[in-house]
Amino acid sequence: MAEAAPQPLALPSGLLELCALLGAPRDSPRGPEQVVQKRGVKNLHSLDPEVLSVFVPPFVSKEDSQAASGNCMTLNKTKWRSFRKKREKPRAEAGKGLPEGARGPDSEDVSIPNGVDLLALPQLCFPGGMCVASEPKEDCVHFLVLTDVGGNRTYGVVAQFYRPLHDEHCFYNGQAHWEVSRPTGGSAGWFLPFAVCVVSRFPYYNALRDCLSCLLIHLKLCKDFEVDNHIKDFAAKLSLIPSPPPGPLHLVFNMKPLQVVFPSRADPESPVIDLDLHLPLLCFRPETVLQILTCLLTEQRVVFFSSNWALLTLVTECFLAYLHPLQWQHTFVPILSGQMLDFVMAPTSFLMGCHLDHFEEVSKEADGLILINMDNGSITCSSDNMAVPDIPFLAAQTFIQRVQGLQLHHELDLARAKASTDLNDGRACRRAWQQRLNTHIQQLTLHLLVSIFREVKNHLNYEHRVFNSEEYLKTRAPGDQQFYKQVLETYMFHSFLKARLSRRMDAFAQMDLNTQSEEDRINGMLLSPRRPTIEKMASRKRSPKRTVDRRMVVSMPDLQDVAIPELPPRNSSLRKTDTASCRSGTAVLNVPSKLTYMFKIPEIHFPLVGECVQAYYKDCVSLLSKAMGCLGPDSSMLLARYLYLRGLVLLMQGQLLPALQDFQSLYKTDLRIFPADLVKRMVESMSGPERAQAEQMPKLRRLIGEVLAQPGEAPKADDRVKNFELPRKHLELDDFVQRVQESGIVKDTGTIRRLFEALTIGHQKLIDPETFRDFYTCWKETEAEAQEVSLPASVLEHLDKNECVYKLSRSVKTSHGVGKIAMTQKRLFLLTEGSPGYVEISTFRDIEEVRSTTVAFLFLRIPTLKIKMTSKKEVFEANLKTECDLWQLMVKEMWAGKTLAEAHKDPQYIQQALTHVLLMDAVVGTLQSPAAIYAASRLSYFDKMKNEMPMVVPKTTAETLKHKINPSAGETFPQAVDVLLYTPGHLDPAEKVGDAHPKLWCALSEGKVIVFDASSWTTHQHCFRVGTSKLNCMVMVERNQVWVGSEDSAIYIINIHSMSCNKQLTDHRASVTGLVVQEGLVAPSVSRAPNETCACAHASSQVYSCSVDGTVLAWNVSSLLVTSRFQLRSGGGLSSIRLHGGCLWCCTGNRITAVAVNDSLRQELKIEENFQEKSASFLSFQLVPEQEQLWVACAGSNDIHIWGLKDLAQPPQRVHLQDCSKVNCMLRVKRQIWVGVTGLSQGKCRGKIYVIDAEKKTVEKELVAHSDTVKALCSAEDRYVLSGSGREEGKIAIWKVE
Repeated sequence: MAEAAPQPLALPSGLLELCALLGAPRDSPRGPEQVVQKRGVKNLHSLDPEVLSVFVPPFVSKEDSQAASGNCMTLNKTKWRSFRKKREKPRAEAGKGLPEGARGPDSEDVSIPNGVDLLALPQLCFPGGMCVASEPKEDCVHFLVLTDVGGNRTYGVVAQFYRPLHDEHCFYNGQAHWEVSRPTGGSAGWFLPFAVCVVSRFPYYNALRDCLSCLLIHLKLCKDFEVDNHIKDFAAKLSLIPSPPPGPLHLVFNMKPLQVVFPSRADPESPVIDLDLHLPLLCFRPETVLQILTCLLTEQRVVFFSSNWALLTLVTECFLAYLHPLQWQHTFVPILSGQMLDFVMAPTSFLMGCHLDHFEEVSKEADGLILINMDNGSITCSSDNMAVPDIPFLAAQTFIQRVQGLQLHHELDLARAKASTDLNDGRACRRAWQQRLNTHIQQLTLHLLVSIFREVKNHLNYEHRVFNSEEYLKTRAPGDQQFYKQVLETYMFHSFLKARLSRRMDAFAQMDLNTQSEEDRINGMLLSPRRPTIEKMASRKRSPKRTVDRRMVVSMPDLQDVAIPELPPRNSSLRKTDTASCRSGTAVLNVPSKLTYMFKIPEIHFPLVGECVQAYYKDCVSLLSKAMGCLGPDSSMLLARYLYLRGLVLLMQGQLLPALQDFQSLYKTDLRIFPADLVKRMVESMSGPERAQAEQMPKLRRLIGEVLAQPGEAPKADDRVKNFELPRKHLELDDFVQRVQESGIVKDTGTIRRLFEALTIGHQKLIDPETFRDFYTCWKETEAEAQEVSLPASVLEHLDKNECVYKLSRSVKTSHGVGKIAMTQKRLFLLTEGSPGYVEISTFRDIEEVRSTTVAFLFLRIPTLKIKMTSKKEVFEANLKTECDLWQLMVKEMWAGKTLAEAHKDPQYIQQALTHVLLMDAVVGTLQSPAAIYAASRLSYFDKMKNEMPMVVPKTTAETLKHKINPSAGETFPQAVDVLLYTPGHLDPAEKVGDAHPKLWCALSEGKVIVFDASSWTTHQHCFRVGTSKLNCMVMVERNQVWVGSEDSAIYIINIHSMSCNKQLTDHRASVTGLVVQEGLVAPSVSRAPNETCACAHASSQVYSCSVDGTVLAWNVSSLLVTSRFQLRSGGGLSSIRLHGGCLWCCTGNRITAVAVNDSLRQELKIEENFQEKSASFLSFQLVPEQEQLWVACAGSNDIHIWGLKDLAQPPQRVHLQDCSKVNCMLRVKRQIWVGVTGLSQGKCRGKIYVIDAEKKTVEKELVAHSDTVKALCSAEDRYVLSGSGREEGKIAIWKVE
């Protein structure tokens, strides 16, 4: 079968998409000279501009460029990519003009980029019309945003300049493209406008303005026949400049006389910011900025007005940057010419800009528009019946305070600086100041969005992609309701929800995580429903004006009349804001400065022919290689950017193989900026010999396989967001489970199944819609009532700040007086009537007995609840009447939950008991029948567990166990803990104090990693993924990385500071099963690709990794290159490795081998020489250097076997493990060996841990704390041992080391 022909490769474009020259047509019936002769006015608007020339890259064809690299004799074959409008010439003048050789090409077919409409471009380049001036005018610049039919945007920068109509250098007198004309007397002293427009895929507004400013110097002095060459050279320069990859590396190019900087985007998800983000803060008051943001968030029809065309685009782009990561998804036309004013009649949402001269016309002709005047900072509406709400008050107040603390004037910084004697030095100083200010503004606006939408996540169901908008609205303050109602209906918010439900770790999620309170972190781990804490209640008491301060909806016409609260004056001096005098959260955000680096692009030589282009590419490669050679071992971020740029340049040279090698290095250095689509197209475009040559290299063969395996047009996953709705038909069990999870009431599947049983007692096993609606309503009403609970200050002082009131009885008579019984997660107390007071009934820990009885009153028997405490003689009695049986169930469940929580050191028991209690209350409220209490008793899970089988924790276990945590909290099912890793805390000057805390890394199923703050055991980083396969091993490397080995044969590298995984190593061909670190080695010489350079040898760690097929690789941590590799002679089944005595000890199924790092065999322990059983195999091993011993666990044996390292031929010693079924993991801690197993306890299969004295070789402790097998063990500084269990339980236990 014939091999498929390679597909042609479309090379990536540089910064330039298109460059155009625009002006008045010389041969029109009313040319400029005739217009001047006929009209004696100062400004003439009758000229219609046209596109005179268009220049589109590539300016040197790929064939010419490649030919030049091998043969320099093709200079006159160069093709220029340009377009000059053909014009019909009078026949009488056909023979006149310049010789053909002096002329540019008369016409050439060029492909105009999508989104650029050449018919509309003249109007946008001359939006105010084209007029001949009687006196010279200053050059000016304005900016465009062009959108194609697919919604993709390109960005234009337009420079307008004037030329004398009859100057000797005038475009019309060179006569290269026009007929000869003689000057006439009436047109002397007139100036004709021209424009040069540069279009790019990136919004480099400042950079391209600087470039055009340099070009105008030449254009204003050149002759007509030189114009095309100047613009072509200019466009060619821009087309050869690659776009910088996301990150801290910016590109610098010498445009003479200016050094022009092209900044990169901060990360792949962020936009390019090359404008001054403080411009809106100079045009508008902070309050008006918030009103404009409200209009954008609610997707109004917004029109900006200004007398300055440039400001229209810059200011509107600033507002869109303020919304990041939310994105404006409607029409965006920041500049409308006079002929485009009918665009504002569009019925859908849009964002447009007009000249201030059209303000009255637009406001009269169109209804329902938001009209924003930049020149006077006002905002009005074209209709009287519009009502746009305000941004939530508390978020707005914080924003205003922080804006007023910003330093917006660079001149104040310059006051103390010496005068700059170098133009580019002064510009660099200004640019650095602007970058710092932009960063502050971005953080400030991002914090505003987080403040507004932070609690959205509390109403999401990730498993079923459901947002409960109705319940979310109920939690909003009354004055903010209208704002949220409108925002929730927008496309922008819908896309925001998609990102949240996909758990995208974008700027919003990162800011939300970084600004979380400790209470929010703790709540993220709790299973119980949320209630206001005592601390929040106290804060509400301290701010009685809170409800008064909340402004209600204000109609747009009266917005300028809203009374603005008195706030501190703007900080306009060099003194820093006194944060001590500001309320918490209102000071200027403390934003750490980010380091940026510059790479200077080499000079481009002219004439631009193939040879010169190749010389430019070679210079780029040389400079990039030199920069890479100077990098230190910790500069992988810069290395990745240099690899990206060098790969692009090599690709432009036509050197596919070296480019592919650079992209392969980039693939393992920083995955975020790896151009997967481009590499795939590169591979597909390779010829047969090129492809065969690439596949001879193992690294490239693996890369090619991976990029080609990626589906090209895979069906897009269903990412729709469903709004929660009550069911309309009967629900079976599975449907009921899904609906309850979607509602946000409970996530745990086991609890929902018990709820289903409770609601269907005595009925068919179906839940009808009415019952579900009643249950849901009852639950939400109870939740709302809890939010309104307000306790007196005298009561609050008796409670802990993190306590919540979960249940409040009706007013009843008790043995302590009349009042209401309140239940928190810790205690019962009486809220007495009259003068409200606090009387403690009992903590759940202190309860000894709970029973329901009746007392006689006249002829009645009144149901009474009696609670007996261990610390008090008297018995508490409460005449709860009809509530008595329910309260008995609830108190007993909480008592049982507290007992289990303390016995197992697991706070999740009390949280789950709270959920059971509230579900009981909702079930009784739903059914309202004699059988309701019996139905609710089906949810009394822990009380039954305690009564049916008393769970006595063995004394040794109770004394050793310190705490338990649940990494699967919030999931529908528990997940197995596959790997655990503890990383000690250390304070790095570059990181936050919170990042310096010790951390516990927990690998769950399908590549999930959870990170806990080991100082408080709260979630540090919510679940994120490294691949999609099971994770087998983890190790900390050089204090700033965690390496993770996966079943998918990759090693993922997580940055501890950024909590992101941007690197992966793919040299293994099978599941990675072990990782071990060898600290502080001098890196040996490493073989590199021919186009790579090698830095000096640095002292660096080395990591050894192994895979199940018997391969062992040694990695240099700094370069991430393989320094050595070997294959075990014993074959596959390699499960783990250890480093000891200069040897790698490798465990396979049938032998344990000690191998020197040069692959020479030192020692070997074979299973067949020591065991008679054919099924026996090695499962796990540990080395004890102090005793020179090898401890081994074997399949089919409940003994630990111990060999001396000096002579493995000697028979082993044995330590018997009573009731052990299978050994899963082993850990050496001090002089102990901890063994995690599957074993028997009280006749049931449980997870057990045996603690063995390494010297005495006896079992010291037998610990039982997991209901499922122990799968993972790790040590925390030899003070604690952490154990992770299987999927039936999925919890982590923390043990004290003696």
